Amino acid sequence: MLLGKGPKLRVWFTALRLTVFYSGRVQGVGFRYTVKRLVCGFEVCGFVQNLPDGRVKLVVEGDEEELKAFLVTVRESGLGPVIRDEESFWSEATNEFRGFDILR
Repeated sequence: MLLGKGPKLRVWFTALRLTVFYSGRVQGVGFRYTVKRLVCGFEVCGFVQNLPDGRVKLVVEGDEEELKAFLVTVRESGLGPVIRDEESFWSEATNEFRGFDILR
């Protein structure tokens, strides 16, 4: 029996977009750089950005379970104490991202 021959198994999933607004002492503490470092362990793409009102905006797309796990990892990474509030919004993915960036 030859391995590697025959039809390939494809797993399909619906990509989602998760937009999160973090408030608290989230600017000037390395928040965006920590998120950028954490994203390497997940199959998600998007961006993180400081907002003029002092919040941080995170937009990530991927599989729902992967996004949920990433969100938990952000909270448990040591950033938890600087986060006072977290507003999350789910929507369909737009597939516009090819990696993960820190925006200014």
